[in-house]
Amino acid sequence: VQLVESGGGLVQAGGSLRLSCAVSGFHFEEFAIGWFRQVPGKELEGIAEIVNRDGITNYADAVRGRFTISSDSVQNTVTLQMNDLKSEDTAVYYCAAEKLWPDHPLSVDSYDYWGRGTQVTVSL
Repeated sequence: VQLVESGGGLVQAGGSLRLSCAVSGFHFEEFAIGWFRQVPGKELEGIAEIVNRDGITNYADAVRGRFTISSDSVQNTVTLQMNDLKSEDTAVYYCAAEKLWPDHPLSVDSYDYWGRGTQVTVSL
C-alpha cells in the first residue's frame, strides 16, 4: 500500500491550492481516504475523508465550506481542493487510507496507511 501526496506549496491568504493523493497497492474503491494535517507542536487533525465505496464525505468544522474532497477511481487519486485559505491552514498535510470505512470519522487511529505528507504554507 502506497500513498503519495503532492500539490503543497506557498500561497497567500485567500488563495487556493489543490492537493492530490496518489494511491496504489490496493483496490481503490474498497478503501476510505482521509486528509489530515499537523502543525508543529500540535496533534494530527483529521480534516476531510471520503468513503470510496459509497461516496460519503466528512469534513471538520474548520474547513467545511472551504475545502472539497473528491475521488477519481480511474486515476486512483483523491484530491483536496482548498479555497479561501487562511494562515491557520498552514501545516503538513497527509493522506491516509483505511479499508472500507474508518471506525470513527476523521480519527487518526482509524487509519492504517499513511503518506509522507506535503507542506502547505499560507502567508498573510
